[in-house]
Amino acid sequence: MSDGHEQNGHENVPSRQRRRFPGISSRAYEHPADRSALVALRKLSGFDTVFKALSGLLPERSLRLLFLSDSVRVSDQQFTHLNDMLRDACYILDLEKVPPMYVNQDPQPNAMCIGLDEPIIVVTTGLVELLDEEEMRAVVGHEVGHALSGHSVYRTILLFLTSLALRVAWIPLGNIAIMAIVTALREWFRKSELSADRAGLLVGQDLKASMRGLMKLAGGNHLHEMNVDAFLKQAEEYEAGGDLRDSVLKIMNVLPRSHPFATIRAAELKKWSESREYQRIMDGHYPRRTEDKETSVTDSFRESASHYATHVKGSKDPLMKLVSDIAGGAGDLGGRVRRGFGGFTQSAPPKDQPPTDTPPRGDD
Repeated sequence: MSDGHEQNGHENVPSRQRRRFPGISSRAYEHPADRSALVALRKLSGFDTVFKALSGLLPERSLRLLFLSDSVRVSDQQFTHLNDMLRDACYILDLEKVPPMYVNQDPQPNAMCIGLDEPIIVVTTGLVELLDEEEMRAVVGHEVGHALSGHSVYRTILLFLTSLALRVAWIPLGNIAIMAIVTALREWFRKSELSADRAGLLVGQDLKASMRGLMKLAGGNHLHEMNVDAFLKQAEEYEAGGDLRDSVLKIMNVLPRSHPFATIRAAELKKWSESREYQRIMDGHYPRRTEDKETSVTDSFRESASHYATHVKGSKDPLMKLVSDIAGGAGDLGGRVRRGFGGFTQSAPPKDQPPTDTPPRGDD
């Protein structure tokens, strides 16, 4: 299959063979946090009722007609380079039915996979104009990954509830109930983006292109002014910087967002690309869809819990350090709390010396 194109202003890239993953299960690339957030979402009080109700009420047919009438459908005659990428991505991830894909006029770079019965992929003109061939290939793979994982159903409900929350904001109790589900859905969707980024890498099989795409989403089409190593260092600085107050601010900043921050996504993807898990997939060793029915929900949840425990233990974030200290029963925790927020930016005193805020003991 040829991967080179030179049309619509897109740079021609050398043809190269990409590995294909017949029968691959979405479990192969799904981030553990994605699965655990989805489990937590399904346990949220009232979610099942809302989900079942909206599944029957959402005007999905109207949504399809809207894109059909007011966007450009990707095909052999329109946006042919995107059509080739879409078919190629579905071939690599072995998605039997190629979902419809539309290009929507919007200067904001964005892409989404929505739909209840069948997924629809939508990309904006802002994104098409921003990314080069290989960067766009990773994005298309990202959206096909959403389709394979079944994320489009929850994404559609999130979009509808977000719109509904704005309409009923004047009803205090009604808005609180909806926003509780919206907040849980956003938390899950941010984690699902990490899964889809991995799918994009499996399709594009070019880490540099994936990194460039994320950098462009953060800083625009100025790659000559950006550096991958410096960009990744921002993620490290973001996670480790500040004190407990900053940890709380980070949470507040991310709550309204549907996507994780670009630097965090880049760091997570690079870490996964260097893992044994990724290498095994590239070598052809991965879970198959035929095995999905035999998969234990308990095992998946245990894997997710193990991931979170490892993340908390290894995190440099002050709040995560506090959680780790509580879990480990750190002896100096009480003193650090008494010293206030600043106490969490200071290292604990040596074991053979008393804490600085502990008065010397008198003779017994």
